[in-house]
Order: sequence, then C-alpha cells, then structure tokens
Amino acid sequence: MLRIEGLTVRYGRTTAVREVDLEIADGEVLALLGPSGCGKSTLLRGIAGLEQADGVVAWDGTDLAGTPVHRRGFGLVFQDGQLFPHRDVAGNVAFGLKMAGLPKEPRVGELLDLVGLNDYGKRKVTELSGGEQQRVALARALAPNPRLLLLDEPLSALDRSLREQLAVDLSRLLRAGNSTALVVTHDHDEAFTLADRVAIMRQGEIVQSGSPEEVWRYPVDEDTARFLGCSTFIDGEVSGNAVTTEFGEVELSAEDGPVRLGLRPAALKTGGEHPGIVTAAVHRRDHVRITVKSATREVEATAPIGVQPGAVVGLRLDPDGMAVVGQRRRPR
Repeated sequence: MLRIEGLTVRYGRTTAVREVDLEIADGEVLALLGPSGCGKSTLLRGIAGLEQADGVVAWDGTDLAGTPVHRRGFGLVFQDGQLFPHRDVAGNVAFGLKMAGLPKEPRVGELLDLVGLNDYGKRKVTELSGGEQQRVALARALAPNPRLLLLDEPLSALDRSLREQLAVDLSRLLRAGNSTALVVTHDHDEAFTLADRVAIMRQGEIVQSGSPEEVWRYPVDEDTARFLGCSTFIDGEVSGNAVTTEFGEVELSAEDGPVRLGLRPAALKTGGEHPGIVTAAVHRRDHVRITVKSATREVEATAPIGVQPGAVVGLRLDPDGMAVVGQRRRPR
C-alpha cells in the first residue's frame, strides 16, 4: 500500500503541491483528476522521486525518503511514452526487465500479447502509431511487475476515438494484472473508466476523494461541480425521494431540506412543460447541445438531432445529468 502524508513540492517561493495526504490500497487504481496546472503531474513526480519533496512517501510502512527512483519499484508511463528509438518493440519491453535483472523470455512475449502487439516484436517503434507506441510503453512499464504503476496523462496525446478505446483496454490490463496504479488525467471520461477511486485536485491540494459515482454525483463544492461539467446551478427542496425545482420535480437521493443542484447539459432535455426559446445549437454525434432562454434564465440542454435556433421547446429535468453540491448521498 502507498501512503502519502503532508507531501509538499516547492519551486522557489511557489508551492506546486501543498500538504497532500493520500493512500492507494494494493490492487487499487486511483485517478488523480484536475485541470491543467493544478499540480497533478508534480505530485506524481514527487511520489516517483523525480522531484524533491517534503513529507512522507511510504510503501507498506517503509519510508522511501532517500530511495532513488530506480530503487522504488515503481513503473512509469508518460504522455509521450519516452520509448528508445534505436530499439525495436521487443527491445523496449525488455529494457525494464534488464534493469531489474530479470530474464527476457517468456515475459516479453506475454506482455506484447497482453497489449495486443504479439506480432510486433521486431518492428521499429518509429514505425508505430501513437496508440501502438503507448501500448509498448505500458508493456515496458508492466514487464518487471512493478508494485506501483504511475501513469502521467498516458492517453492525452491521442485523438478522441483512440483515447476512448485505449482507456477501456488500459482498464482491462490493469485489472487483469491486479495492478496498483495512480493515473494522472484531466479527462473526466478517462478517469471514470479507469479508476476504482477518484481524487480531485485543485491549486495543489486534494479537495475531494471517493468512488467515481460519489464524486460525479456529489461534488464537494461548485468549483468542483463546474470542473465536472455542471454549467447551471439551481436551488431545490428535497422531501422524501424527490426534489422540487423551478424546472419541476424528479427523484433524488439526498438529505431532506434545501439543496444546491449542479446541472450538466444532459440534466435538461426537451419534451417537458417548461418553455424556452433555443438561442444556439451545436451538433454532436447523437444529439444537439442547445442553449435555451427560459422565463428565468439561460441554460444549456440537450435535444434530438434537428432542433435549430429559434425553436420553442419545453424543458424537463433528467436526474442522470444532475449533481448534488456540497452534500453526500442520504444514508439508507
């Protein structure tokens, strides 16, 4: 188990990471999620020993202070893969085994098969696509069976469709190997696809940690809710299993009484009783993202393909797109 206590990283007078406490259990995948510049990668580098840091980084109770990077038993995967261009695919995967003093076979073949590149061993890495190169980088990091895998924005350099597919593949690989991992990302979908637990980071601090569902449905504050896609905030009143708002009543699991709700565009859909005029429309793959001016405010919503600016629509709430801000799920 990885345990971090009071981890702080400073660059001169600038504090990039401030007093972070974090634990990752054996076999757990934790996604560190936050906007660019919030300190995610710096925190990962501090854990790896690549940045000088104050505080405690311990594995199974043993403080790693003074332990060099290559002796920590951690595997590293970065955004650009950092492969060796003069080595072929198999040579890149074998490098981690060589550094650990382990035999190449049959481990190289096993790893290439695991990442779907079993016939690529003799290929030059410079001939591979970006997605294939990241698979090689992952295989190289996994080869010596690291006790902790640290992945710093491993998919961000890829296009959207490839990133989505590799996120699913990476999730499968991590669970197949029962890997303990910390994944740094700014992509919500990537974090929730990969992780058993998500930690939200802002301005060098961890502001919330929990299961993907808990963090998505119950963000700790409005800034976190905005980062997680909420564009509209409304007040409501919870009674029993429902909340009453200016856009109607829907089912909701929260404490009785006043509540602050964050609405993602998917939380408001057409086909309801609350009228508004469409002022803008952006077409997506299977729906239209619309801006609607209602009697009380201008909001974002989703509509079927074909809805155009100037149309009069009726809005309704969909609880799947709602978040309860600053409150946990009501105990059952």
